[in-house]
Amino acid sequence: MEQPSEQTAAEPTNPLLEQWDTPYGVPPFDQIEDEHYMPALRTGMAEQQAEIAAIVENPDPPTFANTIEELERSGATLNRVSNVFFAVNGAHSNETTRAVAKEIAPELSAHGDDIALNKPLFDRVEAVYQQRDDLDLTPEQQRLLEETYKQFVRAGANLDQDAQARLREINGELASLSQDFRNNLLEETNAFEMLVTDRADLGNLPESLVASAAAEAQRRGHECGECWVFTLQRPSINPFLEYSPNRELRKKIFLGYAMRGNNDNEHDNKNILSRMAALRAERAELMGYETHAHYVLSDNMAENPENVYQLLGKVWEPALEVAKQEVAAMQALMTADGIEGDIEGWDWRYYTERVRKERYDFDQEALRPYFEVGAVRDGVFKVANELFGLTFEQRDDLPKWHPDQEVFEVRDSDGSHLTILYMDFFIRESKRGGAWMNALRVQSKLDGEVMPIVTNNFNYPPPTGDNPSLLSYSEASTLFHEFGHALHGMLSDVTYGSLAGTATPRDFVEFPSQVMENWMSEPEVLRMFARHYKTGEPIPQEYIDKITAMQKFNQGFATVEYMAAAYLDMDYHTLSEPVEVAANKFETDSMNEIGLIEQIIPRYRSTYFAHIFAGGYSAGYYSYLWSEVLDADAFQAFKETTLFDPDTAARFRKFILSQGGTRPGMELYEDFRGRPPSIEPLLERRGLTDM
Repeated sequence: MEQPSEQTAAEPTNPLLEQWDTPYGVPPFDQIEDEHYMPALRTGMAEQQAEIAAIVENPDPPTFANTIEELERSGATLNRVSNVFFAVNGAHSNETTRAVAKEIAPELSAHGDDIALNKPLFDRVEAVYQQRDDLDLTPEQQRLLEETYKQFVRAGANLDQDAQARLREINGELASLSQDFRNNLLEETNAFEMLVTDRADLGNLPESLVASAAAEAQRRGHECGECWVFTLQRPSINPFLEYSPNRELRKKIFLGYAMRGNNDNEHDNKNILSRMAALRAERAELMGYETHAHYVLSDNMAENPENVYQLLGKVWEPALEVAKQEVAAMQALMTADGIEGDIEGWDWRYYTERVRKERYDFDQEALRPYFEVGAVRDGVFKVANELFGLTFEQRDDLPKWHPDQEVFEVRDSDGSHLTILYMDFFIRESKRGGAWMNALRVQSKLDGEVMPIVTNNFNYPPPTGDNPSLLSYSEASTLFHEFGHALHGMLSDVTYGSLAGTATPRDFVEFPSQVMENWMSEPEVLRMFARHYKTGEPIPQEYIDKITAMQKFNQGFATVEYMAAAYLDMDYHTLSEPVEVAANKFETDSMNEIGLIEQIIPRYRSTYFAHIFAGGYSAGYYSYLWSEVLDADAFQAFKETTLFDPDTAARFRKFILSQGGTRPGMELYEDFRGRPPSIEPLLERRGLTDM
């Protein structure tokens, strides 16, 4: 089990370094203060340095137990403190925690390099690795040994001293730049607001969102009677773009979003991202790889950039053709409105909703009353219960880092404790954008059973007055997606924490999350949880039929928008020379190369592409598409039987959700499916098979 760090009597109490005497060992969020993080992180690093020294100084010959497993045990304090800190800083940051993150980033980078580039330590690891065929290891032990050795090599253990010195400099600078990019993006997002004073400019915006925008105006101190504020958070900007008939206001908020980090001010990200791309190219060259993408992908299912570009190419052309057809339909409507000129990016969502209503006689906002956030949460819980027998009990007695959080104890089908799940649903300025999962504690069995603690984080509109938080269909689908990541962490059943849960190749990790979205769209599942928040009436069959009919609607835009960002990521990271490019020109040239139409911008433009410049997806954003090939094909296994077929669910849990990174992803997939995946279900789902 994890052991707390020791503190001397002279030191002030730091709850991060004490034994967590809480139910199930959850972090004592009610006791943790901002000033506790930095000393706890530094104590954790110091402890791990001592643990590494003990491994290196062991006079006994290196063995799997005294080297590989001891290395696995090292850093327990650092891991638990950093898991808490980065989870909180992502979801509820302030000036202090952001300053800590910026200051500690290069220190953590140097600490990691000190371990990875420790030659006596690597010599011991390599000695065990060379004996691997004679050690009678279990398959998971063999995998841990292989992954440990590979991580040292990929971190530069075989480089000469000069190259290692330069590598340390690069890693430290990248760590600092990544924090700068993230902080700039948060500042740019929070700084923008658009004040609307004419009710007519809201169009048919649902009343729940009107109330939310009015509450935002009041919160920001606008004393203007009846007025509304819209921000760059997606639950605010997207509905405005869909419903406002005021084209100039749509343009204003669209460009506000599209120009984040690109305004030549103190929060500009162009130089930062250009420097990062150049540093990554230089690091790849040091490591003996052609490009950063070659370096990253050599450890992924895709293996190399050529395979990624090949996959993107199979989908791009049909998707682009569908998008052009969608433009033509919207252009006709805009022309009929008497508006001259071509349709623009800020027109797309507005006229998409017009076309949707014309074709299907349906306003998707009519769905919101059936997707109250608590009902959707209960819906995904019901799916998990039907598939795996899991049960969820809300625990109001457990500490949490923000009042908005909900905490659940999750029990397995036999009634045994499985995990604690934190869910944090609503937008706030202290929270980064998007939706994500964190593991506050990963599952392991190395020194007794350690059960996971998992978080899901979202950016949904908060309740206002008597109005609950009502989700769009896509927002509800996001809840199912992130809960898939949570399941991957919660149902892990491995020995070694470094191989547990979501510790998989980047282009496999999205598969368990994306497959969960399939249940969300099934009529049988919608009838299980989608009820009107006022009347309790189930969602009408008419609405279910229209949801099914609209599954392929606007898929040209959705696919092209995503893929443009995937191409942009790959292009930045296939730079063969460490040159700092002009970000705007580079992006323009990249999009011109693939023929992106002017009405669509990449889902993430360069200056707010946090996935790749402030996250772990560099040369990996394609993975959503790669994983979608897997999830579309995998869901067919359930469609071929029943949605909740117990045998299929048991196989999915056994071969996919429980295994973490203990085996290669394709091996796990083929064990589950009995064959390699096919791309056809993906193309059919997106309506691209006839192009």
